[in-house]
Amino acid sequence: MLIVFPLIYLAAFLFSVKEISKGHKQGIFLFIIFGLSIYPSTLSILFDLGLRDLIIFIQPLKEILILGGLAVFVWHYRQKFVMHAVDYLVISFFLYTLIYLFIPLSNFGFGDRLSALKSTSFFVFIYAAGRLLNIREIYISKNFKYVLLITIAAALITLYEGLLGQHFQTNTGYAEYSYYMYDQDPSGNYGLTWTFETETGSKRFASFFSNPLEHAAATLLALAVLAGLYTYDNNKVKLDLFGKVAFIATLISIFFALSRASFVSYFLMIFVYAWVTRKSGILKLYYFGVAAIIVYFIYFIQNKELYEFVVSTLTFENGSSIGHLIEWIAGIEAMIGNPLGLGLGSSGKVANILGQNIGGENQFIIIGVQVGFIGFLLYLLLQIMLIIYPFKWINKLTGKERKIALTVFLLKV
Repeated sequence: MLIVFPLIYLAAFLFSVKEISKGHKQGIFLFIIFGLSIYPSTLSILFDLGLRDLIIFIQPLKEILILGGLAVFVWHYRQKFVMHAVDYLVISFFLYTLIYLFIPLSNFGFGDRLSALKSTSFFVFIYAAGRLLNIREIYISKNFKYVLLITIAAALITLYEGLLGQHFQTNTGYAEYSYYMYDQDPSGNYGLTWTFETETGSKRFASFFSNPLEHAAATLLALAVLAGLYTYDNNKVKLDLFGKVAFIATLISIFFALSRASFVSYFLMIFVYAWVTRKSGILKLYYFGVAAIIVYFIYFIQNKELYEFVVSTLTFENGSSIGHLIEWIAGIEAMIGNPLGLGLGSSGKVANILGQNIGGENQFIIIGVQVGFIGFLLYLLLQIMLIIYPFKWINKLTGKERKIALTVFLLKV
């Protein structure tokens, strides 16, 4: 039954290639939405089925499609390209980090530095591909609904996990795959990794994503897409049955993923959305809901584990919160001691795999440790501009453009 995941992944890739080759540029979204969301599960399932030799061919398909699609888009681009301030920032960040590929500041080899560069800067190619698309040729509503369809599917698997009390990853060969690929021994009480549980032992569920934190982050994307899709130019909202089911799905996922930062972000996004669209009714309901949760938590909560989980989080007394603080401080100290950075690979995914990580637990710090304050500031400024510009244009645009502006603004906030 699990073979359906690799089949969907390959089908999404082949269909996207077919559409792009025909000149239907928006075909790239099919793979991004349906393929990338199940990428981790696809690899571990292939490994579990004894098809590990296929993994080496499956892994680069996502980069091949993005780079191939970008090349096709450039070849067929016929309009006058007008540079935007964000474009200059994206290019500056990429060129700056690219320099570090050829500067061996760290003890990592060229291959490790290249892998770190991909983790840090590959988003530039995705951004470039998107910039070359003509919005008139993109069916925004259809692609947004595809995202919500994935969200509903993820919630259904999460419900299944919750009812059985068993992680989906225990059936996909996750632990064996992680050990084989990354030399990562199983950890925690459930034979996966510690991220699949809270400090109190409560299970956190990841659905078909790589871990609960990625599941929670994907849910935030879905909520932003939901808001963009169903908010009309006059700020009126009308959810159809599909939209209501998708919203319930986001609630299921955010609660079962048990990611504190994403949980706060979820409700912060709702607050910001109500503020931007001037929905006083939602704001009043929001305030009432927050007050009710606080009262319930203080006076009526019976779940001792959940109580301890929340209190220890707020007081930074649990191991996870302390671990985050330690990593942040280590990263900031490394940046202060090495303003130009320690080199690509010194923080983040590559360093974690090799057991030589410095700092981390935060994308900005990971970038700062590797390429110094200049790279850190370029990336920070880019994120700020990706909040300011959509916000500036939300109430000046209509139709597709407004949906995208609202979605990007909410997601970045």
